Amino acid sequence: MAAAAATSSHLLLLSRQQQQAASLRCRLSFLGQSRRPGRPAASVRCMAAVDTVSAATEAGAKKSSYEIVTLTTWLLNQERDGVIDNEMTIVLSSISTACKQIAALVLRAPISNLTGVQGAVNVQGEDQKKLDVVSNEVFSNCLKSSGRTGVIASEEEDVPVAVEQSYSGNYIVVFDPLDGSSNIDAAVSTGSIFGIYAPNDECIVSVCQPGSNLLAAGYCMYSSSVIFVLTVGTGVYVFTLDPMYGEFVLTQEKVQIPKSGKIYAFNEGNYALWDDKLKKYMDSLKEPGDSGKPYSARYIGSLVGDFHRTMLYGGIYGYPRDKKSKNGKLRLLYECAPMSFIVEQAGGKGSDGSQRILDITPTEVHQRVPLYIGSVEEVEKVEKFLA
Repeated sequence: MAAAAATSSHLLLLSRQQQQAASLRCRLSFLGQSRRPGRPAASVRCMAAVDTVSAATEAGAKKSSYEIVTLTTWLLNQERDGVIDNEMTIVLSSISTACKQIAALVLRAPISNLTGVQGAVNVQGEDQKKLDVVSNEVFSNCLKSSGRTGVIASEEEDVPVAVEQSYSGNYIVVFDPLDGSSNIDAAVSTGSIFGIYAPNDECIVSVCQPGSNLLAAGYCMYSSSVIFVLTVGTGVYVFTLDPMYGEFVLTQEKVQIPKSGKIYAFNEGNYALWDDKLKKYMDSLKEPGDSGKPYSARYIGSLVGDFHRTMLYGGIYGYPRDKKSKNGKLRLLYECAPMSFIVEQAGGKGSDGSQRILDITPTEVHQRVPLYIGSVEEVEKVEKFLA
């Protein structure tokens, strides 16, 4: 029995050795077939037999899975490729810094007593939230200190502000420092929206340019994650704030909105104030249609939050004119135009119901317009109803 066990163990060991030998190819490299004076003896080189192509592919996959592209790295790559200049890189970096600070303020708002109303009213006649005011200061200070911004225009400021000469630069930046701030007390998604223009040839302080002149646009959403969405005219890129690094990290690139979608985001509380054409459109969404299912309603009450979902899943977001707000509610310059620039870069469409948002030249800084934005087919559908 002992002899049999020993034989079995020997065979098992031999089998393993044979398997190992089969996976190992010994290459003999004789550097000389015979010993000659001054020549070394033959040498033997032994190496594992591996599929070099597969190994390289696997190594590349491992590298890419661990590779982290930060917003800073991405901006420098865009600058290297000639997509943006170094001044734009600095401006966008300053905006990302402002967004990080605002994200921290939003996170600590209840603790820092930044919820509730400030007690003042902005130029639109809206109650200013405490966080609105602080966020505006953060955004403005980051842009001014960049030394690359000439003029800034904010939802919270009555008129555009020219940066003092010692810090002045070339770019014009328009922004809404905290969209959806009325949701802060309930800890619902909020965000910052921005657009960047070059100086107008006629007047550097003129910020009233059509959205088609935008060089870059983006938004930062403060939600379960802090999401920074950006386009510089070469597609839409999404960065997520990594709390471990304190940096925005690239998480999606070349985002494309679906051509159609079965989700709509409208404030139906205003249904009675809409005109009959829009009511018919809204009623049509609730019918089963060809698919046998009606559209799904999703409305947060935050432009950034509603738009971000629409861009990812498809569908339409709308804030129409009504009997109370005859020109709509959203501002053209720093809300509708930047978002429309983003959605077009993602393959979607932005309209006021009859014309392209990016073709509208503002007549004043705080001009309001209706907005229908999202998948191409869905926006064209509402345009047909409103025609």
